[in-house]
Parts: sequence; C-alpha cells; structure tokens
Amino acid sequence: MICDLLTELTNYAIANGLISEDDRTYTINRLISMFGIVEYKEPGQALPEGRPVAEILKDITDYAVGNGMLEEDTIARRDLFDTKVMGEVTAAPSAVRREFGQKLTVSAKDATDWYYAFSKATNYIRTDRIAKDVKWTAATEFGDIDITINLSKPEKDPRDIAKAGQAKKSGYPSCLLCKENEGYAGTLSHPARQNHRVIPIKLAGQDYFLQYSPYVYYNEHCIIFNKEHIPMKIDHAVFEKLLDFVGQFPHYTAGSNADLPIVGGSILSHDHFQGGSYEFPMARAPYESEFKFAGYEDINAGIVKWPLSVIRLQGTDTSKMAELADKILTAWRAYTDEDAFIYAETEGVPHNTITPIARRRGDLFELDLVLRNNITTEECPLGYYHPHAEYHHIKKENIGLIEVMGLAVLPARLKGELEALSTAIVEGRDIASDPVLEKHADWAKEFMAKQEVTADNVDDVIKAEVGIVFAKVLECAGVYKCTPEGREAFMRFVNSL
Repeated sequence: MICDLLTELTNYAIANGLISEDDRTYTINRLISMFGIVEYKEPGQALPEGRPVAEILKDITDYAVGNGMLEEDTIARRDLFDTKVMGEVTAAPSAVRREFGQKLTVSAKDATDWYYAFSKATNYIRTDRIAKDVKWTAATEFGDIDITINLSKPEKDPRDIAKAGQAKKSGYPSCLLCKENEGYAGTLSHPARQNHRVIPIKLAGQDYFLQYSPYVYYNEHCIIFNKEHIPMKIDHAVFEKLLDFVGQFPHYTAGSNADLPIVGGSILSHDHFQGGSYEFPMARAPYESEFKFAGYEDINAGIVKWPLSVIRLQGTDTSKMAELADKILTAWRAYTDEDAFIYAETEGVPHNTITPIARRRGDLFELDLVLRNNITTEECPLGYYHPHAEYHHIKKENIGLIEVMGLAVLPARLKGELEALSTAIVEGRDIASDPVLEKHADWAKEFMAKQEVTADNVDDVIKAEVGIVFAKVLECAGVYKCTPEGREAFMRFVNSL
C-alpha cells in the first residue's frame, strides 16, 4: 500500500509541475528510503488520478502513524511529517526561481499566477484548511466590508505544547519570516518548511524576498520580507519600496503594518510588507474632501471616507509621492493636539506612526497613509485607539494592516459562539445565563430590539450585526472620529502641514 501511495504522490508532483518526469526514479528512491522500504514494488493496478494532495498525504501519514514513525499522533507532528514528505517532491529553489523569472519575461501576472498555483500544489498553502474559513460581506455606512472567521490555523495539542516547552530554544531561524525558513525541518513550536520556496526581488535597490502567506487571508496574500532580519520601521524608504513593488507588480496591492506596538503587526522584529491580488474595501472608499499641498500640486490629496483616519495621495511621480508621504509622516510623528487627545509622546515614549498602503489605478499610483496612535490610559490599558471593551466579545485583538483595509480577521471561537447564539435566540433562551454566550447578551438584546428576528433570518441578522460591530471597531482605531469635531481636528493637522 505505501508503495502505491508514494507512487501516487510522485505522479501528482509530476502532473502539477513540482518535479520533472526525469526526476521520477530519483524521487521514488528518496521516498522509499525515508520509509525504510527495502524493495519498491510497482503498483499492481491503476492508481487514482486527481486526488487532492491533502488526501494523499493523510493516507501516507496514517501509514506512518500505524508503523510507529511518529512519536505521537498529534496535528503538529503530522504537519511536521507530511511537510517533510512533501519536501521530497518539491523542486529546488534554483529551479523555482528560474521558472518564475521566465514567466516574468511574459508578465508579472503570469509569474505570480504560476507561483501561487505552485505554492498551493506543494501544500505549503493548505487549501483544505483554508476552505474551512467562514467568509461574508456586510453593509456599513462606509460601504461593504469583508468578514472572515479564520479557521486555518490548527489548534495546538496540549501534548505538543508541553513538549515544546521542554525543548531547547533555538535562534535559527530568527523568526517565521527569515529566508532560512526555506527548506527548514521545523519543530513543535516552529512550522516545517521543506516545501517552501521564496523569490528574490529588489525594492528601491534593496534585497527582499516574495512569498505567500500559508494562511492566505485573501486572494494571493503575499509577504514581502527583507533579506536581513532587521526591525520594521516606517520611513521615507518604505514609501519608495511600496511604490516600487506595485510598479513591478501592478496587479497587486502592498502595505505595511505600523512600526509601533498595539497598532503594529505581530512580527515587528523583521521588516516586511503584505500584499496580494485583492480589492480591499478601503480601496473602494471615495475621497471625503480633497486638497493640494504646496510644492506638490501635481499630487492629488484628500481625506478618505473611512472609519480610520486616512490621507490618500494620487500621482504619477512616485519619487515626489514618497517625498510628500515622508513629510506627512515626519510631521505626524511630532504632532500633538491635546484637544483631540493626540500626543506625539508621553514620558519619552513615541505614539504616532503611519500604516501605509500602495496600489495602482492604471497609470496612476495611489498611496494611503493611515494615521495611528498607540497611547494607553488607565481606562484603556490595551490602547485608547484600540477596540473598546464593549466590542471585545467580537474583536479584542490589535487592528493591523489587513483589518485597517476593511477585512476583518475574527477569532475561531466565534464560529461556534455565533451558531450557538443563533440557536439560543430562536429557542428564546436566556443568553445572559449561558456562560459561553453571556458576553454577547447585551449586543443581542440591542439588535433584537430594533428588528424582528426569526428562525428564517437570524443567521443573516447576526452576520450583518457583526459587520456593524467591526465598523465600530475600526472607528475606535481612528485617531480622528467621523464627526464634525473629529473632521475639524483632522483638518488642523492637514493645515499644519
């Protein structure tokens, strides 16, 4: 049986262009060596064709579990093992880069289309898990926004957590983004990456790599990371690099998390950007007001109609756009407006920074500058411009780049909780008395009071109301509120420039 499975995997790899037909015997010999098979047997009958690679790998891993090849049958150990197997049928980095380069001579889109398909075919992007994510669109006063409940990341087994805690810590690779992850075997606390391949690119003359996120929160969700393990920093060079990236890959958007805790991303230790082939809701948001900056009359600028505080620049001269963006950043880092509760720093700790996003609109370049501030107070220890406590039942985590652009990435717990809430509402149960659902009780009472909720519409109502909450969460993160007073304060900053 195992010989048949290994042959099926090899057939899959050849059919999907992961290896060449010339590599067949070499690959099978490496696989049977991994499994300690002394004598390889040709399949005695026709093998299945077109089976998803996740199914093939599951059967191979089941065999390994049954034959004592895994220390314990846990998700983490299965992932480490099936990635090791997949690494044997994945082309070397040099071959992948050569193919990408050849496609790039045709067009940037041809190159990324091929690379994305390759990353899914290698099971580096586990499409079977991503298919479990829950997604919908919700209408808000700022337009439609996108909601996802992320179920792609498997929950950790307590046995693996315990073993990982006992293991000796390693500083290699330095983090999950480092180039040294390419081909890395992984540990219980660090995912295996034998099937991972990265593409070198240049941004404003500096060395970066392009890869896809294994958890793709949206179509072709890519990560562009610095060759060196250096901290994230928003500066003039970042604007140049983002504009350079969308110049090279005009069908992609690209942005950076802010460079301060609370308003920044989860990995501030490694300089990186995120992008992809996806129209985020914020990209569809129009100008609310428009203006010109002296000396930059050829660049259109304005405030975007969006729950966060966004200055949008549009132009064709990327050098001047980066220069203007840097002037706005420099001014914002030093800007204090006590009446608007904006403080550049307190006790020497800086608070102001920017989340930048670049995209193309035909020949026009567009750069969104989202003003951020990470000040905390006694009442808001997680951040004043952070989801407020009344919304924590839906979203408590930081608002990073992806969510700034209007795509909610909500915790996996919500899938079960919202299903249970739907049932409780239909059955007329006391939500406040349920230890799991009581956090949603006030919210449910509020939205049930303004509309009739029935068994037929309860799921749609809940989804719509989640969207409304997420819009409120984004408003919490906006340093200037969408009110006359807030817009007046916003223009004080604009005029100060």
